[in-house]
Amino acid sequence: MKYKNYEAKIEFDNKANIFHGEVLNINDTVTFQGSSVNELEKEFKKSVKYYLDLCKRNKVEPQKPFSGKFVLRISPEIHQKIFIAAQKAKKSLNSFAGEVLTKALL
Repeated sequence: MKYKNYEAKIEFDNKANIFHGEVLNINDTVTFQGSSVNELEKEFKKSVKYYLDLCKRNKVEPQKPFSGKFVLRISPEIHQKIFIAAQKAKKSLNSFAGEVLTKALL
C-alpha cells in the first residue's frame, strides 16, 4: 500500500480479525489498523497525514521516503570486479549496480 511516497507493510491478525499496518520507509513509528481493505487504506492515509501534521506543529522535518542513495561496503576485489563488469557493459558503476540490484528483486 502506498500514499504520498510512503509505503506500508500490512498483516492480518487472525485472532483479532483485523488488518494492521506500519509505514516502512521511515525510522519513525507510524501504524494503523482496519477491519476491511477500504478501512485499512483510509486509516493508512489518515495516519500519514497525522504524522505530517504532527511534524509541522512541532516544527520538525518529517522523515522522507528514501532518497535513492546508500553506501555499500564490499571487498576491494568485488568492487574491482563490479567496476570491470560495468565498463564492459558501457555503463556507470551506479547504473550497473542499480540494474543488477533491480533484477535481483524481480
